[in-house]
Amino acid sequence: MFQDKGWILVTLITLVTPSWAAYKLQERYSWNQLDFAFPNTRLKDQALASGDYIPQNALPVGVEHFGNRLFVTVPRWRDGIPATLTYINMDRSLTGSPELIPYPDWRSNTAGDCANSITTAYRIKVDECGRLWVLDTGTVGIGNTTTNPCPYAVNVFDLTTDTRIRRYELPGVDTNPNTFIANIAVDIGKNCDDAYAYFADELGYGLIAYSWELNKSWRFSAHSYFFPDPLRGDFNVAGINFQWGEEGIFGMSLSPIRSDGYRTLYFSPLASHRQFAVSTRILRDETRTEDSYHDFVALDERGPNSHTTSRVMSDDGIELFNLIDQNAVGCWHSSMPYSPQFHGIVDRDDVGLVFPADVKIDENKNVWVLSDRMPVFLLSDLDYSDTNFRIYTAPLATLIENTVCDLRNNAYGPPNTVSIPKQAVLPMGPPLYTKQYRPLLPQKPQTSWASSPPPPSRTYLPANSGNVVSSISVSTNSVGPAGVEVPKAYIFNQHNGINYETSGPHLFPTHQPAQPGVQDGGLKTYVNARQSGWWHHQHQG
Repeated sequence: MFQDKGWILVTLITLVTPSWAAYKLQERYSWNQLDFAFPNTRLKDQALASGDYIPQNALPVGVEHFGNRLFVTVPRWRDGIPATLTYINMDRSLTGSPELIPYPDWRSNTAGDCANSITTAYRIKVDECGRLWVLDTGTVGIGNTTTNPCPYAVNVFDLTTDTRIRRYELPGVDTNPNTFIANIAVDIGKNCDDAYAYFADELGYGLIAYSWELNKSWRFSAHSYFFPDPLRGDFNVAGINFQWGEEGIFGMSLSPIRSDGYRTLYFSPLASHRQFAVSTRILRDETRTEDSYHDFVALDERGPNSHTTSRVMSDDGIELFNLIDQNAVGCWHSSMPYSPQFHGIVDRDDVGLVFPADVKIDENKNVWVLSDRMPVFLLSDLDYSDTNFRIYTAPLATLIENTVCDLRNNAYGPPNTVSIPKQAVLPMGPPLYTKQYRPLLPQKPQTSWASSPPPPSRTYLPANSGNVVSSISVSTNSVGPAGVEVPKAYIFNQHNGINYETSGPHLFPTHQPAQPGVQDGGLKTYVNARQSGWWHHQHQG
């Protein structure tokens, strides 16, 4: 229960309907159906005639930005997908419906050519060393039509030379007969060789770590946090009710480097409203695969209608994630408690953001969101005279402005605290850095996912109700100019595994050495799809 009247100010502010109602995300590219950049018209016509290219069978599921290129992945769920790893040349195509260019070339997108090509790619990641990480699932088809012509393999490309510099096949001990991996997170440490990748096995219920330097992988598979929540397997998207009751660990994000030199990996099963966390100190250690149960931490639930398949965290600790039930993108500042009143909606659209399949933050702190109407594609028929696939973008600062995730404008009022329950925590090191806020001047109303009603011009899914009691102590004990108090929240957020102060706009340093003796711890309503026979697993992009 709130223990100080200062919180009343925050509650009243967040209940105010936001003054902005226009969408913050700006549409950059859109398609009725995907098109590919064939070398010439003759070859394209041949592919159409032979069935090697069937435009209606292509669905984009992943996006990533680097330089003048925007990468888009298209899994080979159905026949007629000429390339799975593609990009848009943004210098030539500023907007519109550009053709997708195979990356790095056509030959490298040949299905079944295991050693030289990529058969099917889902999520991809560009690291800070200019490398593109791609996990090839080696699969063709979906559900009961799935075949596995190739093994799972990690492919890494040098984006300066557009050449593949590493291919690593996951050994059999790292997978099982149910394995399905769509998500990847990349962890760069003190240099580019100190690199690890983490892969979420959604249906095999495991987490795989890969070391670049050792060129070796290992699997964490004995943790119940990887499994679906049996109470959270019911989904409602685009007016369609369906059940994904067996969907386990899926979306992942990595925190900035903490003072002990490690990051926190946040993850959620797809059939879940809860987030979990573990230090990469554990994941990087092959010897901890069987005895690390208590090093994983359960955080609170986000609230109702909060299934998510994709998440990403900025270098200053702001996590963005898709909310597939709400046709929205949400946010959480990782220095704050993981409870509904500290979650915000940065944008939503019941037409344009139906199934926002992927969310990324690029090197310039611009956000990219891909939406693809996936449930309609899978359960019914898309209207190819309508816009079905969209890529949006906006600066991160613009998206979080006037939400609970924008701590630069977060007015807490007088000093206040919320009691800390006894629970497992990630061990903490000293604060990573210290910031100072500007004075707390009168602010615009803030928006909270948990407490603010949607703008009146939108038709949204039911708003999150939640009589939630915070589980973190937050104190405003720092004094700014003219005696104005400014908020701090680092030391009180121990169970989230974050220990830095949140009092200014500066970025995290690239790396901090470990301290001796310190451990780290929506679519249109006309859609009428079948309500049964939901396709079998191996699906979400």
